[in-house]
Amino acid sequence: MSFLSSRRRKPRLAPELDDGDLGRLLKSLRATTRSGTFGTTDLCVAQLSRLFEQDPDDWDRRAHRMSVLADYLSDSHLPSAWATREPGNASALVLSAWAELVRSRAAGGLADASGTAKQCLRALEIDPRDPAPWVVLLGIARLERYVQSDVFGAWNEILARDRWHREAYLSMLAHLSPEEAGSRVQVLDFIDSIRPRMPANAPCAAVELTAQVMQYNAALARGGVDALVARNHWTNPQAVESLQRAHHTWPQPAFFHHAKKLADLNLLAYALMAADRRQQAAPVFEAIGTAVTAWPWNSTGDPLAAFEHARNRAGL
Repeated sequence: MSFLSSRRRKPRLAPELDDGDLGRLLKSLRATTRSGTFGTTDLCVAQLSRLFEQDPDDWDRRAHRMSVLADYLSDSHLPSAWATREPGNASALVLSAWAELVRSRAAGGLADASGTAKQCLRALEIDPRDPAPWVVLLGIARLERYVQSDVFGAWNEILARDRWHREAYLSMLAHLSPEEAGSRVQVLDFIDSIRPRMPANAPCAAVELTAQVMQYNAALARGGVDALVARNHWTNPQAVESLQRAHHTWPQPAFFHHAKKLADLNLLAYALMAADRRQQAAPVFEAIGTAVTAWPWNSTGDPLAAFEHARNRAGL
């Protein structure tokens, strides 16, 4: 292998996944950060606006871009500056609220939950069809520990707009987990209730495997005997069935079409390696290429190091 080809094969953290337009915007934002010109708000706002003018009714792609940019810009003034400059722009309002939600999760609560919610409600007045404001409202309800009727009210509003919205299902999974407001039994009931109706290639198809990985990682995190026997998780019938369904179909080039398909393949590769199913993991790593997601590889340390180690163990 040549030096140049080996460089091309080097894995990298790629929150944009295979979204080229989002990747170019992130690269531009990083460049302005490094050069100390991040205050050039006009340029940044124009770039954000152009991105969200593309495919405005593709709710799946829109949520992917919102979530990535909210994470990246959570410590920046840019989302709020955009919302202030364009109060009639639903994308600006949602991104500002979503970034505030990300920032507030680290702080343990929202400084102004009412104000953040009002941005979402204003966005819904502008475009009532968009599920993204309700995704943020669901996140607010979870973080602020609102009553269950508020949580499930936001959840139902999302499903009314986008039946298989990936972010919504993962948000509810987290809400129902023992680490938040639920229990292992509630997680199982949730999975059992949605699996029979969910298309195999739906944007939220990874919710079942995500639940399995969350349970496995929780055992590792507890340490001691639980960590020593965590591998046994992948021998229980539900985990085996989940992996069987996924590894037969997910890596196929035409199977998934949603924006975060590469994130789901990262999840599958991680789970297969945790279950020591190296031969089955090899084609998944091939399908991933070099686009690494931080989670779940960061559960044991540096995600890139963990990914490369796992890929080497799979024989690649």
